[in-house]
Amino acid sequence: MAVLNKIRQRSLVLILVIALALFSFVIGDLFKNSDALTGGSQDVIATINGTDINRLEFQQKVKNYQDRAGGAQTSTQSMNAIYNQEVRKIVLQSEIDELGLSVEKDEMRDLLKTSFSSYPEFQDANGNFDVNRLNAFIANLKDLNGETAPLGNFLVNYESWTNNEQTIAANAIQQTYYNLVKAGIGTTIAEAEEDYLGDSKTVDISYVQVPYTTIADSLVAVSKSEITAYMKDHEDTYKTDATREVVYVEFKEEPSKADEDEIKAELLALKSDRTEYNDNSKNTDTISGFDSATDIEEFVNTYSAIKYNDAFLRAGQLPAVAKDTLMKLGVGSYYGPYKDGEFYKLSKVVATKQLPDSVKVRHILVPFVGGQRADASVTKTPEQAKATADSIFAKIQGGTKFMDLLELSSDKVSNEQDGEIEFDYLAGMAPEFKAYAFDNNEGDIDVVRTSFGYHIIEILEQKSFNKAVKVATVANKLEPSDKTLQDVFNVMSKFEIAIKDGDFNEIAKERNLTVKPITFNALDENIPGLGSQREVVRWSFDEDTEAGDYKNFAISNFGFIVAKVVEVREEGLMSTEDASITALPEIRKEKKAKLIREKITGTTVAEIAKNQGQNARTAAAVTIKNTTLSGAGVEPKVVGAAFGLAEGETSQPIDGEKGVYVVNVTKVNEATKLDNYGAIVNRLNAERRNAVQTKVYSALEESAEIEDNRAKTVY
Repeated sequence: MAVLNKIRQRSLVLILVIALALFSFVIGDLFKNSDALTGGSQDVIATINGTDINRLEFQQKVKNYQDRAGGAQTSTQSMNAIYNQEVRKIVLQSEIDELGLSVEKDEMRDLLKTSFSSYPEFQDANGNFDVNRLNAFIANLKDLNGETAPLGNFLVNYESWTNNEQTIAANAIQQTYYNLVKAGIGTTIAEAEEDYLGDSKTVDISYVQVPYTTIADSLVAVSKSEITAYMKDHEDTYKTDATREVVYVEFKEEPSKADEDEIKAELLALKSDRTEYNDNSKNTDTISGFDSATDIEEFVNTYSAIKYNDAFLRAGQLPAVAKDTLMKLGVGSYYGPYKDGEFYKLSKVVATKQLPDSVKVRHILVPFVGGQRADASVTKTPEQAKATADSIFAKIQGGTKFMDLLELSSDKVSNEQDGEIEFDYLAGMAPEFKAYAFDNNEGDIDVVRTSFGYHIIEILEQKSFNKAVKVATVANKLEPSDKTLQDVFNVMSKFEIAIKDGDFNEIAKERNLTVKPITFNALDENIPGLGSQREVVRWSFDEDTEAGDYKNFAISNFGFIVAKVVEVREEGLMSTEDASITALPEIRKEKKAKLIREKITGTTVAEIAKNQGQNARTAAAVTIKNTTLSGAGVEPKVVGAAFGLAEGETSQPIDGEKGVYVVNVTKVNEATKLDNYGAIVNRLNAERRNAVQTKVYSALEESAEIEDNRAKTVY
């Protein structure tokens, strides 16, 4: 009782303690998921121009997309595809709403007429579109309260119909928007003339190039601050998304030598008879082994992971690792156990035979409904086709000539060759057709069923007879044992313990593990050789994961990896080390150009070439549209400068792609002006309007306010 009284006295304290604990848990979770405090939501995939993409609706669209793709797309690929669709729809809708574009009732009827006029359900007796039938169909769908009705080859309900209407309307509005933009696109006569002159006006020049390679890289020092400044001046080039640099090592769950030895021993043990106590009869039974089994097919199918193949095989049809030996063995001899791919096999030759390598047959084909390549004219059921084939066969046996019955065959291709087909044993024929042709004798004739229908086949000729073998093979898949799996896990665990206080790379090296680097973007999913590993990417970008953190991941059908985050790079300019790969050569080029300009003396191309130890060169018929300079390569700045000079004028030094240039225009070849530039105007109008749709959307997307939460939500 004293204990109970103390509990009662302290009950208020206990309640307060529990309440505080719960409060701490809730508050802690709120701070962990800051969205709860800031007004954000894990249910929002993205926000585009103030419009949210809801997570549940988004995931349903992704599922539908994957179902339509039939497994051809990964979940991440599907999510990205739907995301792009949704962004496009919202971005365009923002513009459409601002312009006040809409589809009115009459226009909608016209759109539906265009989309469905070919459907018999909406046609009158003369085959013309009947809007009354369309209205009646829609009204009927509405009355069905969610039930479906047939339309062409589809089943639709009122919801799917309205969704389709919305899609048709949205596409029409978008096209109206693009047409409005296109209507404002045009080409002036001046632009057409400029385009014409770009191909027709030419200049002849002489020039000297002082290559940047005349100054050694070692003479041009570049500091980190200069690289940083260059990046800021070329921000678009060196802007980078958030990335995570990760290294990892693999621990493969592969069969050990002991596992291989065990599976080989198990296969060899199958050769001999064994005794086994029978609980039902209370007697000891003798179980036949491979040596004494009388029903080889049953034995193989009982003990093998691969079913028995009751066929004679030529060398080319046998496993590459065993074919030479198996072809030399006599009946009853074994080969193995041997490794073939992911299996260990024990093979026994059960029969040999001389078989042809090629045959000539002729046949009559009677197809049935549902048969391969059966067209709409085929009406016979399999039973009816069999009866027809038997009837034809009976006529041939009764003395009717095969050739006289060829008109009954649906194989029009072989009919042109008197029904004859010649092929070798590697040909892609129906297996039943091939088996009959090779396994029987010249002159044999019979009815054979294949996926195409029923064939009456006559063997006309067999050539190039060689040895074939019938092999009984017991195959067991090579898989790691439980002990091996535990050993792999233990090795991985010991590695994790070691790297807790040690160097990841050094410890991996000590254990003969290969360290593999990889850099992830937030929406990546693949690791080369391991496929989709989105969990690893998400962990590396988790707000609680820091540089130096490591974790193990189970990889399906592989084993494990232990991954470590080496560097966390946030969105912004890339590091000077990474940028230096492309920035350093450009900065050096700028510095070399300055040094070259300072040492150039002379006023003519010939003088400058002489004092710089270079050759003066010439280029004839240079056009403004073609920036390739004969003898120098692509040099847009140099070509552009040449067209800014008068005939006989010499340029100042020009910093080009491969060196510093001085150009002299020796001749300006003016183009003859056209009387009419209409054709060029039309061509440029067409080119510009065709490019509108892509360019307009790109511009709208670039200017849109997009908050992308994919990496934090569904991914």
